[in-house]
Amino acid sequence: MTARAVGPIGVWGTGAYLPERVVTNAEVGRRAGVSAEWIARKTGIVERRYAADHEAASDLAAHAGARALADAGVRADELAWIVVATSTPDHPQPATAALVQHRLGAFGAAAFDVNAVCAGFVAALHTASRLLAVDDGASGGTGGGRRRCALVIGAEVYSRIIDPADRRTAPLFGDGAGAVVIGPVGEGRGLVGTAMRTDGHLHGLIGVQAGGSRQPASEKSVARGEHYFRMQGRLVREFVERELPAAVTATLERFSVRPGEVDHFVPHQANGEMLQSVTALLGLTAARVHLPVDRHGNTGAASIPLALHHAARADGKGLADGQLVLLAGFGGGMTLGTTLLRWGR
Repeated sequence: MTARAVGPIGVWGTGAYLPERVVTNAEVGRRAGVSAEWIARKTGIVERRYAADHEAASDLAAHAGARALADAGVRADELAWIVVATSTPDHPQPATAALVQHRLGAFGAAAFDVNAVCAGFVAALHTASRLLAVDDGASGGTGGGRRRCALVIGAEVYSRIIDPADRRTAPLFGDGAGAVVIGPVGEGRGLVGTAMRTDGHLHGLIGVQAGGSRQPASEKSVARGEHYFRMQGRLVREFVERELPAAVTATLERFSVRPGEVDHFVPHQANGEMLQSVTALLGLTAARVHLPVDRHGNTGAASIPLALHHAARADGKGLADGQLVLLAGFGGGMTLGTTLLRWGR
């Protein structure tokens, strides 16, 4: 699927939230049977955050969302839409976005979740921008104090589904949330376009086997560890190394952008070592690559908005008005999503 944004919809503000608990490589490594040095060398990750026992995805999302609203100068009751990207929701139902709406007091907003795993934020951003661009009153219109704006959040609590003894996954993942408020922006600013695709025949490379309608959670499934996240790391890496460069090239060509015109590259923070290798193949010679994965770990759908917030706040090196930003998400499904964004309001 490929689509162009209809009308100038762009980012008004960003926000992020990381849980207080810092988890070092030494702590993770003890349980996974590897050294802290091995983790840093293989992943580029130094530490990650784990949610407190009382925190769920909606809590992290609400914190990040509130900060994005403050940055954008928007009240929660002015929102028309809330879209939450997550693969670790509070519950199978209702949508985590509904809980976020309640916590924020965004009572006029329609709210729903998107699950495209680690590509979820790109999918949610595209969906929300299209809803705003063709605002037809489906969310109750923009009357009653509501504005033509949406809150898009990526939030994950992977620490609840990671097997601490699995060296292939435990060192990689952490918890966190990132958010953006989007709405109409000036001409020549905002989303240039999004491209997404899914290779469903590879769906078995990443996933959680038990807990859904095909295999409900049971004592047997828990005993077998089937409620844990599993990933075929080598095959996933081969997929990213093979498909991400082609996807980036196709997106740039689709929207008539030369690689050297991209100012900032914000990829999914999957694995720092892998990303360093892959980005060298993309031809983005002028782009600053944003990789805060060393302090966050892989936070799934939260990783792109967390990195985008980090990029926007970088002292003296942040996102400047008119600069071109390329987002790239990839993950379970297997799904790839890229978004070109002209920064500025």
